[in-house]
Amino acid sequence: MTETNTHSARPPRIDEAAPGFAARSTAGPVTLSAFRGRWLVFFSHPADFTPVCTSEFIALARATPEFEKLDCALLGLSVDSLYSHIAWLRDIEGRFGVKVTFPLVEDSAMVIAQAYGMIDGTAQSSATVRATYVIDPDGIVRAIVWYPMNVGRSVDELLRLVAALQTAEREEASTPEGWRPGETLLEQVPLANEDDGALRAGEAWYYREKRA
Repeated sequence: MTETNTHSARPPRIDEAAPGFAARSTAGPVTLSAFRGRWLVFFSHPADFTPVCTSEFIALARATPEFEKLDCALLGLSVDSLYSHIAWLRDIEGRFGVKVTFPLVEDSAMVIAQAYGMIDGTAQSSATVRATYVIDPDGIVRAIVWYPMNVGRSVDELLRLVAALQTAEREEASTPEGWRPGETLLEQVPLANEDDGALRAGEAWYYREKRA
């Protein structure tokens, strides 16, 4: 059985609280609140036993240690039954030698998927988009990424995204295009005029590298 505790008329947006829920999963009963205190990548996939989804789960399973280094948990969801989830993950392990250790949530009633906008409330089809929500330790949605059903997500980009969000928050800075851990950060745009004499050569008031 799946339950949600959200009464929102629309899906969550960035910087809003992620709708809470309780549901069955391949790792037993799971609640969103159980992930408080950690970062979480919560994602949906259209269906079990499909090629693109299989490729994503293999890649995510292999990258699980890298997400753990970021203190970030993984949580998957689809509208397939728990029995289908278990059979699919067992088949992945048997065929490809990859064990998926993160939970995969059952959402047969589409309650969670509709609360998050993975499926429109009026949709006749149960197929979800490839929606990904990065949720911070306080339960706030910090990033939302959607892919169509026929295009797989980049796990490397998800890792980069989580690292960028964590670093930007910790350093009170911004990350430039394509930023990778250890690379230069950007100062936030000032809210008041500042002395141009403090700028380095080639810098502008709206584009300044963060000083160490």
